[in-house]
Amino acid sequence: MTKPINTLKAPAAIGPYSQGILAGSFVFTSGQLPIEAESGKLEAADIKKAAEISINNCKAILEAGGASLKNVVKTTVFLTDLNDFTSVNEVYERYFPQNPPARSCFQVAALPKGAKIEIEMTAFI
Repeated sequence: MTKPINTLKAPAAIGPYSQGILAGSFVFTSGQLPIEAESGKLEAADIKKAAEISINNCKAILEAGGASLKNVVKTTVFLTDLNDFTSVNEVYERYFPQNPPARSCFQVAALPKGAKIEIEMTAFI
């Protein structure tokens, strides 16, 4: 059984998908661009700020699904420039200081809306 997750604390989906899905004991977030939920503004200049916004968007969806960052078992990070890897790690480490989840990170040719980063998470409740 699956249940869509929707919250006003993260930006609305920009396509035909849910912000997240609760599937049994797992919460899956859709990829989160660095779009501020309240203003709808995309952070396109500062990669560290963009990473914070993307992580916070994932966090809001996880919480709406009954999970938290402490429940995250896997993350995927998409970057348009792998040279941003170190800067993103600096931010990421603040959110996962101990027992960080498994992670993949890829450089991609482009992301929606011209974003520099997109992050998705999977959590186990």
